[in-house]
Amino acid sequence: MDRRLFLAAGAAAATSAIADSETRGAPTTTTVLAPPAYRAKARVIVIGGGMAGATVAKYLRLWGDAVEVTLIERMPTYTSNIMSSLVLTGQRTMSSLTFKYDALRNKYGVTTVFGDVVAIDPVNAKVTLADKTVLSADRIVMAPGIEFDAVTGLGASDKMPHAWKAGTQTTLLASQLGAMRAGGVVVLTIPKTPYRCPPGPYERACLIADWLNAKKPGSKLIVLDANPDIVTEKDNFTNAFLGLHGKVIEYHNNAEVLSVDPVAMNLYTTGGGTFHGDVVNLIPRQRAGGLIATTGLNNATEGRFAGVNVLSYASTTPGASKVHIIGDSSATTQPKAGHIANQEAKVCADALSRILAGGSPDPSPVTNSACFSTITTTQASWLHALFQYDPVSATMQAVAAASGASTGWNKDSFEDMNKWFGALMADSFA
Repeated sequence: MDRRLFLAAGAAAATSAIADSETRGAPTTTTVLAPPAYRAKARVIVIGGGMAGATVAKYLRLWGDAVEVTLIERMPTYTSNIMSSLVLTGQRTMSSLTFKYDALRNKYGVTTVFGDVVAIDPVNAKVTLADKTVLSADRIVMAPGIEFDAVTGLGASDKMPHAWKAGTQTTLLASQLGAMRAGGVVVLTIPKTPYRCPPGPYERACLIADWLNAKKPGSKLIVLDANPDIVTEKDNFTNAFLGLHGKVIEYHNNAEVLSVDPVAMNLYTTGGGTFHGDVVNLIPRQRAGGLIATTGLNNATEGRFAGVNVLSYASTTPGASKVHIIGDSSATTQPKAGHIANQEAKVCADALSRILAGGSPDPSPVTNSACFSTITTTQASWLHALFQYDPVSATMQAVAAASGASTGWNKDSFEDMNKWFGALMADSFA
């Protein structure tokens, strides 16, 4: 299949499917036989095996003309942050969010290396591992995800978990919520944009509020939003905060956390407001994974993220054109979300396949983003957007006519959310 048509069709399918109760928001998937033996014409190293890294590795092997792909990842499995808030309410297990790299190896011929990258030579496209191994390639794709700003006063304390990278902090927060007394106070903080998954903190707030109402009667959830207003799905979340969950949620905007006291369980915010919680879900401000800064590629968003050319996701840092950066670490006009990471990976894979064959990237890429938000433990809303390359601004711009959000929430969308998640994860890992 022509790769450009595949990308455009995938975008159109995910957008139009929002209106279809059977496949709303599901990305296109592809099944192939095990790859034949080949002699590599080019080598690509992918750093990071999350949504972006796994997808670009898979599609480079599908679309590349005998491209040898090595995926470097710290952990032998990946745990999805998408849907992880349902672990807090006991509706999902961590194992249901865990994915292996077996299919990438066995079905697509990706070489996997589990270890830490300690240095990158962007000029010569070399990668050094913690064990002193040096790997070289024609191109490097970086997908290191996010890191968090330090919070004054928090130190190494685990009493205020962020649970914004699914794993031990997710189970820790779940246990803290479960142990809290009825009538207790939970505090959830929302960092300044940009951060991973724009609707995520708001949907988590709704989900926790609904769970508190059922399991911990008389409890309150204080939401401290560092932003001036709700940043996405404003109508749905406003209606949920003030209406459906109005007796549980207390929302404060422009409430950036300046420091905390994990012993007293207090948070100190802009404007002098002090808040106390029995349980605190503290989500700090975010930046690109550490390798971006140590390699000197953090040239956008006040040094927080990596500037890229969205035709190929090549770094815009001088001298680093052999390095491509996708997913949450890149600075683009698209949201930092799992579905977008999957889409950026495909555009990057397509561009690299063309470049390594002596051609040029597609001049008119299209991406799409579809997501669902849990408003209650059984109902969800949805949001979707289509992005198209604008040659004047050299950015990906949302196509208004093909973007939108649901009016309200319902059980059908909650069911569709699970189908969408399954299709998306299969597209990246199966």
